[in-house]
Amino acid sequence: MGILNLTPDSFFDGGQHNNEKEALKKASQLLKNGADMIDVGGYSSRPDAIDISTEEEIKRITPTIKNIKSEFPESIISVDTFRAAVAEAAVNAGADIINDISGGTLDDKMFDTVAQLQVPYILMHMKGTPQSMQKETDYDDLLLDIIDFFQKSLSNLHEKGVKDIILDPGFGFAKTVHQNYVLLKNLHYFDSLGLPLLVGISRKSMIYKELNIEPSEALNGTTVLNTMALMNGAKILRVHDVKEAVEAVKLFNLTYN
Repeated sequence: MGILNLTPDSFFDGGQHNNEKEALKKASQLLKNGADMIDVGGYSSRPDAIDISTEEEIKRITPTIKNIKSEFPESIISVDTFRAAVAEAAVNAGADIINDISGGTLDDKMFDTVAQLQVPYILMHMKGTPQSMQKETDYDDLLLDIIDFFQKSLSNLHEKGVKDIILDPGFGFAKTVHQNYVLLKNLHYFDSLGLPLLVGISRKSMIYKELNIEPSEALNGTTVLNTMALMNGAKILRVHDVKEAVEAVKLFNLTYN
């Protein structure tokens, strides 16, 4: 899954693709490098990110989704949003998947909207909001609390008729650096849920802060951790650097498949 941020303030590539020409160019590059899907987002979810209106978020993403679908009709697009209205607008514009960082906790209409649209849904674990999540890192038991969240959410989704679901444990979202590594080590813990697991650790602070480098220098660390994630059961890698991730997947498959 290649990342296409249409935001001025994302932690790594903010402002690089927030006009339609540059966004389409980036999408083309992601696909050329081997992306199976493109994750389009218009709301920065980095810690302390600026809150924007629903209208602004829709305005940022829908033209680009339409352009990508027009230029690359076979492409698969996910929309990175926690707002039901944005998700619906994106799907109507051509998006195929809803990627919800809040797992339905920030918009009580999201699950009903997913059920109505009947598109695949990425259910991510997070506590709080992007503005408050770094203060929400207390757990009785990290792994048990996350799996309990998933089980309750899945029950709710299944009752509404949503069947095509991908799980994301939410690296960096209401987790400390240490908790992120506990999650990475124990990804197989979620095998019992029987659903594919998405991992998004690309260039995150769990890498660059520990190595005392900048996000721009964190590609090598990202590849190392992506490989660990594959070994521990990840089925989808959400990345900024598609070419390197595709190479990691190919070499992993030669070794383990």
